[in-house]
Amino acid sequence: MTEKQYGELVSSMAPKSPIWRDCLNAFWIGGLICTLGQVFMNCYGALGMEKQDAGTAASMTLVALSALLTGFSVYDDIAKYAGAGTLVPITGFANSIAAPAVEFKTEGFVLGVGAKMFTIAGPVIVYGLAASVVYGFVYWLFTIL
Repeated sequence: MTEKQYGELVSSMAPKSPIWRDCLNAFWIGGLICTLGQVFMNCYGALGMEKQDAGTAASMTLVALSALLTGFSVYDDIAKYAGAGTLVPITGFANSIAAPAVEFKTEGFVLGVGAKMFTIAGPVIVYGLAASVVYGFVYWLFTIL
């Protein structure tokens, strides 16, 4: 069997991917998460918070809610249905930190939860911190000159 024949055989046996349905699910679930964030922001604003503080509180609420749903294994079920729709907003980042912590809790708090929690999100945090330091230094240099 040649490589081309094998490729055709694999293509004929593999299940067809419902790409349009997957894209639609990702779009509306991601939009629903963002709409929920806007609802939280409007509610915090109605309670008298400034716009920036309401945005921060809404983000914190979404992070806490996503970590809670990850702990109860609900977020994973939503992610199986919505795909990238749950990955893109801030809730996906919270899930990427909370999921390894929940998965490795049997190994203890230090070597399990503490060590594995930043396995996925650690490089993002380090890059973000390093980039902010470089940006701050460059900004500082331009304000002095």
